[in-house]
This record gives sequence, structure tokens and C-alpha cells, in this order.
Amino acid sequence: MAINLKAEIRNVAGKGAARNIRNNKNIPAVIYGEKKAPVAIELNGRDFEMLLKTPSLRTKLFKIETSNGTEDAMLMDIQYHPVSDAVIHADFKRIDVNSPVNVSVPVEVINAEISKGLKLGGVLNFAVRKVALRGLVDKIPEKITIDLANLSIGDSVHGSDLVLPEGIELGLHQAELAFATIGGKMPEEKDTAKAATATATAEPAKK
Repeated sequence: MAINLKAEIRNVAGKGAARNIRNNKNIPAVIYGEKKAPVAIELNGRDFEMLLKTPSLRTKLFKIETSNGTEDAMLMDIQYHPVSDAVIHADFKRIDVNSPVNVSVPVEVINAEISKGLKLGGVLNFAVRKVALRGLVDKIPEKITIDLANLSIGDSVHGSDLVLPEGIELGLHQAELAFATIGGKMPEEKDTAKAATATATAEPAKK
């Protein structure tokens, strides 16, 4: 679902103008892209700070309403003050909602508590926690999940194993990535190794 955002057009640019906006508790921002001239805007600071609590905000479609009309865009960058950590600027990129976009979304593991491999003493290596996807912005999921329930020791989940929504594709070089692996030895392998060690220890030294 799109996020509706109202903004004022900024007619004066420069550091001084941006400082005045921030002094008024608002946030200077810009909309660029799609071979159109950039538009400097001013956002309501309180409203935008509240929006930052939205999960996966950078995968969302924004409909930014100004006196010039409504722009379809995605949030590309947020700049923070180095001391106060307050938002001091935001960048939005125009998009064509009928053309696919490239985004990265978080990967989450589920059912670790009932995972076969982890119950057998395996160790989870959750190596890649974001996946690059391509698709229409309204089809992009907030996250991708990996179900560990039926994974045993030695099993891996690669990009090509991820369950994606219809119409969503993996980005370049994602298919071969190992996102999660359950490492370790099966119980019978551990027993065999222990038995071999015990036998070697019990054998008398040869003269």
C-alpha cells in the first residue's frame, strides 16, 4: 500500500534555507529522477519522524503531494545529524509504477525452535541477511522468510530456494548465495569419531 505524504515546494535553496527549515522542526528533501528536473521540498518533521517507524520503509511507494501535483517515488536516502541523530535531509527517487524496480529487503529465519538440525546440535550460520529483488513496487514484500523447521545438519538455503511472491525475481548474483546453513556433525558421526578416538587411545604403543 502506498504512503501518502504532503510536502511544500521549496523556492529557496542553499544551506541557509535548509537550516531555517530545520529550525522550524521540518525537514528539507528532494525528489529526483525519471529524466525530470529535481524538485526541492519541505516535509513536516513530526510526521516524517513518525513514518520512520514503518517497517521496510525503503521498499514502499510514496505518493508525494505538492502544489505541482503528485509524484510517485521511493525513499532512497536519509541523512542524520552526527550528534543529535535527528533527520536533516531526505532523498526520494521518482519511479514509474508500471516498471520494475530493484530493491533490497531483509531476510528472516523462522521456526528455529523446532528445527531438526538445531535440535540435533547443529549450528545456524545465517550469513546473508538481505536479498536483492526486482519487481513492481506494489508487489515487493517487506521481507523474505526462511523456514528452518525441516532443515537438518548440512542443509543450506540458497537464493534459488527462497520463496518469492508472484512476479518478483531475484536480483543479479543472488541465486547462488547461501543465505542460511546448519553446520555441525550428525550424532552418528560424532559417535563414530568418539569410538575411533577411544580405540586409538586404548591400543598399546608398538615397540
